[in-house]
Amino acid sequence: MAYDSNAEQNRQEKVTVSAPANPDTTKSGGGGGGFTFDKDKIDGIIKKWTDLQAELKRDYADANLMANVKAPGKEFASGDWEKLANPSGKAFLEQNQKMQDYVKNYIDQLTAAKQKIATNEAETQASLNKHKAV
Repeated sequence: MAYDSNAEQNRQEKVTVSAPANPDTTKSGGGGGGFTFDKDKIDGIIKKWTDLQAELKRDYADANLMANVKAPGKEFASGDWEKLANPSGKAFLEQNQKMQDYVKNYIDQLTAAKQKIATNEAETQASLNKHKAV
């Protein structure tokens, strides 16, 4: 069987990354799905997820304010307003943190895939150089 460099190159042109685990579960690894994309687009994909992570961090600051609302006054209506507002803000804060964890895990997986691509390309190049030298 002859070595087909085109087949090897086509195989390496695509990258598949598993979706991170659902932050509501304790299992590790992929979340049952994933994405396949061209390897030359991985930097752009990492940037989009990093931008999303930055947005989530900004939202977290807002969520923190919502979760710690203080009653504007000492009367009955203000106290009720605070009791109703804080649980909603805390739920938003918790959900934001779970999403941040999900995004961080996915960025880690994308970065690992990028490093694997670089390693595979270096090994393939070394192998080709070795065969050319023979």
